[in-house]
Amino acid sequence: MTGTQIGLVASVFIACTVEAIEALTIVLAVGTTRSWRSAMIGVGVALAVLAVVTAALGPALTALPINVLRAVIGGLLLTFGLQWLRKAILRASGLKALHDEAAAFAKETELAQAAGILDAGFDGYSFLVSFKGVLLEGLEVVFIALTFGSNQKDVPLAAAAALAAVLAVACAGFALKAPLARVPENTLKFVVGVMLTSFGLFWGGEGVHADWPGGDTALLVLIPAVALFAIGMSAGMRRRLGDPDRLRGAVGV
Repeated sequence: MTGTQIGLVASVFIACTVEAIEALTIVLAVGTTRSWRSAMIGVGVALAVLAVVTAALGPALTALPINVLRAVIGGLLLTFGLQWLRKAILRASGLKALHDEAAAFAKETELAQAAGILDAGFDGYSFLVSFKGVLLEGLEVVFIALTFGSNQKDVPLAAAAALAAVLAVACAGFALKAPLARVPENTLKFVVGVMLTSFGLFWGGEGVHADWPGGDTALLVLIPAVALFAIGMSAGMRRRLGDPDRLRGAVGV
């Protein structure tokens, strides 16, 4: 396996692990509180929809000319990556609460308990919540796998990394019957934000015919540079927390 393939697998696996953890928390909450059967039907229907979306988008992406493909993928990755990175910086600086899967599980459980009387047969609430959670998080998994895989002309490898991440999280979660609260999810989100932003800059640049010094090895400089920028932003914002209200207004929190 080449260095590029290792980077592809690592990036897809980490990003998809984060999405899978969030979907798992939702399914566990409604399944434990209300109806496992209805929740799992929701999961199954969401997976079927995702399979259709993947089958439709995969060939469409790979059919694009390489430079157009890289420009499109670069723009999409930058859009998602900068959103992830902004939230990660705000969490690291203390301006946004750290994501807590245990708290998220408790909130989903409370909502499920307040959703009304549980039917003896099919439970619509469990179905809809599981369907929505898996579909929304799954769309990001599909997006990550397709964009990384299409650009590297290795969709099967990216899909395998995404599937491995989802299966690992699902097996761990259902074996423990509890949210994976001990996974350093906030750190993983910071890493994913850095990776998506870095690859978005790199592939977007290639798409508009930018000549990166050293080719793919430029990522070895670009990724640490983005990481250092994000860490520096977090540290600078932490230092300014003496006036949190003014800082929150300045960053739109």
